[in-house]
Amino acid sequence: MLLHPARPWDLRPRDDEAAAPDPGAWPEVGVVIPARNEADAIAPTLAALDRQDYPGAMRVVVVDERSADRTGEVARAAARSASRPVRVVTGAALPDGWVGKVWGMEQGVRALEAGGPAPPWVLLTDADIHHAPDSLRRLVAAAMAGGTGLESRMARLRCQSPAEKLLIPPFVLFFFLLYPPRWANRAGSRIASAAGGCNLVRHDALRDAGGFAALSDALIDDLAVARLVKFRAGLPTRLALSRGRVTSTRPYDDLASVWTMVRRSAFTQLRRSWVLVVLVALVLLLMFAGPIVAVVAGGIGVATDAVPAGAWALGLGLAGWLAMAVAAGPATRAFGLAWPWRLALPVAGLLYGAMTVDSALRGPRGGGWR
Repeated sequence: MLLHPARPWDLRPRDDEAAAPDPGAWPEVGVVIPARNEADAIAPTLAALDRQDYPGAMRVVVVDERSADRTGEVARAAARSASRPVRVVTGAALPDGWVGKVWGMEQGVRALEAGGPAPPWVLLTDADIHHAPDSLRRLVAAAMAGGTGLESRMARLRCQSPAEKLLIPPFVLFFFLLYPPRWANRAGSRIASAAGGCNLVRHDALRDAGGFAALSDALIDDLAVARLVKFRAGLPTRLALSRGRVTSTRPYDDLASVWTMVRRSAFTQLRRSWVLVVLVALVLLLMFAGPIVAVVAGGIGVATDAVPAGAWALGLGLAGWLAMAVAAGPATRAFGLAWPWRLALPVAGLLYGAMTVDSALRGPRGGGWR
C-alpha cells in the first residue's frame, strides 16, 4: 500500500487546495436531492443550500420517494421560506428494472427539464449532505476551469462514536485504495470514480450518454454516473476529498450501522464474483492478520527460548504493523484522531473483510427503496 504509485494513502486531492479562477459567466445549476425517510435531515440540508454564495441562478428539486415519515411535509415547509426556488416532487412508483435512488435522480432531472430550459449543470446530492456557503461556487469554478464533465467531492463523514473512529478513517482509506483519485482523475485512465453525496455533472453529458436510464439498475450509483460521463460521454471526471465544505450528517453510532452500509454494496463492487471475494478475503487476512499473528507467535517464541525464529517473526510482525500505522496516519489525522487509532487498522481491516464476505453470502442489498 505504501509503495502504490498513485499514493492513495495520502488522501489527495482535497477540496482545501487553492480555488479555481472564477469563470467569465456563472451558469445556472439545478440541484437534485432524492430523499426517502429523511425528515430529520432535509430541512438543514435545504437551509445550507439556500445559504450558497453562488453568483449564478440556482434551483432545487427534492424528490420525496414515497417516504413513510414527514420528509415531503418538512421539505415543503423549508421551501416556502427559501430565497431560491425549491420544488418538492412526490416520487412515482418504482418501475421494473430501476433501483430507488437512481429513479429518484431521474425524476429530479425530469422536473428540472420540465421547469424551463434545462440548466447546463446538475448537482446530485443527498438529503444528509451539508454544503458550506462556498461549496457550489468552488465546484462550478473547478469544473469549468478543468473542463470536467463531473466534479465530485467525497463528503467528510461523521466520526464521533467509537465505531466511527475505528471504521470511518479506514473506510476512506480503502475507498482511495480501490479507486485512486490520481489515476481516476486522469483523462485517459480506465478508472472512473465519484462519491455519491456530491456530484456536479454536465447535463448535456449525462443526457448524451443515455441518462439515468442507462444505469437504472445501478446499486452503486456514484461510480456508475462517473463511468457514464467518462467512458460514454468521453469527458474527464474529478474526485477530491472534502475536508469540511461538504459534510455528511448521517450517524453510524455502532458497528451494526457501518456493517449494513458496507454489506449492501461490497459484493456489487467486486462485480458479484466469488473468485474476487475469495481473493480479497485472502489478501485482507495476509495484510491485517498476518502481522498480528507474527507478533504473537514471535513473542511466544522469544519467551520460550526459540529466540532466532521468534525474533524474526516478532520483528517482521512489528514492521508490518508499523507500516499499517504509517499508511493510516493521513486518514486518522484528517478526522482529528489521536495516534493510537492508527494501530487499530488491523481490526478495521478484518472487520471490513467480514462485511465483504457477509455481503457476498446475502447477495446485493440496498438502493431499492421499494
